[in-house]
Amino acid sequence: MKRNARDIECWLTDMDGVLIHEEQAIPGAADLLERWVATSKRFLVLTNNSIYTPRDLSARLARSGLNIPEENLWTSALATADFLASQPGEKTAFVIGEAGLTTALHEAGFVMTETDPAYVVMGETRNYSFEAITKAVRLIIGGARFIVTNPDTTGPSTDGPLPATGAVAAMVTAATNRQPYVVGKPNPMMFRSAMNRIEAHSETTAMIGDRMDTDIIAGVEAGLLTVLVLSGVTAAEDIEVYPYRPSLVLDSVADLSALI
Repeated sequence: MKRNARDIECWLTDMDGVLIHEEQAIPGAADLLERWVATSKRFLVLTNNSIYTPRDLSARLARSGLNIPEENLWTSALATADFLASQPGEKTAFVIGEAGLTTALHEAGFVMTETDPAYVVMGETRNYSFEAITKAVRLIIGGARFIVTNPDTTGPSTDGPLPATGAVAAMVTAATNRQPYVVGKPNPMMFRSAMNRIEAHSETTAMIGDRMDTDIIAGVEAGLLTVLVLSGVTAAEDIEVYPYRPSLVLDSVADLSALI
């Protein structure tokens, strides 16, 4: 049976390019969020950015005019901590990342250590150091399992693209010959952990995103209704390049309110 937006009970949505662009709310985003709250829809805002804790991210979004409670935010750091907490064995890790990642791992029961950790966990940071990367390489060669929060090779800034987690992880892979397990989008693991968080079922859950190669493919693989918005990375003419299709294509989230 073909699903449509009115069948959806739970919503997952990407953040950058869907709700916000360069720290400015995209028109219609605040209205959509308010509508979900008013109609008691379960929803989570997903981001591959692992830098901020949900509390910090909620405050940053509020300054952009988007009121999103911290319990409605699901970052790749939280998804990584959720995944690692489910794994058997010692809960120790050497971590390269910011407060969003270290806090999530602490709350999942992990101890941060440079001495024989079970895992090397790499997330987003603006302060990658050669010393820390060297330590990560040596620990991985020594047997630590290599985990990366997200595969993004670049991130946005007001001055242009910045090297991101995936780019630094590629350097570590080159030095160790070890591929990491990557938790964030496009791994549908992140969507499944998000759905568990809000007790959602794939048949009645939708994913809104602006990227065919992360948001939409992960939504398709997780069995969700997928909504591509053209307010971010992917343009309409780009869709034909991919062998899969979103369920809906809209100019922006402003067009979604009429469909739900």
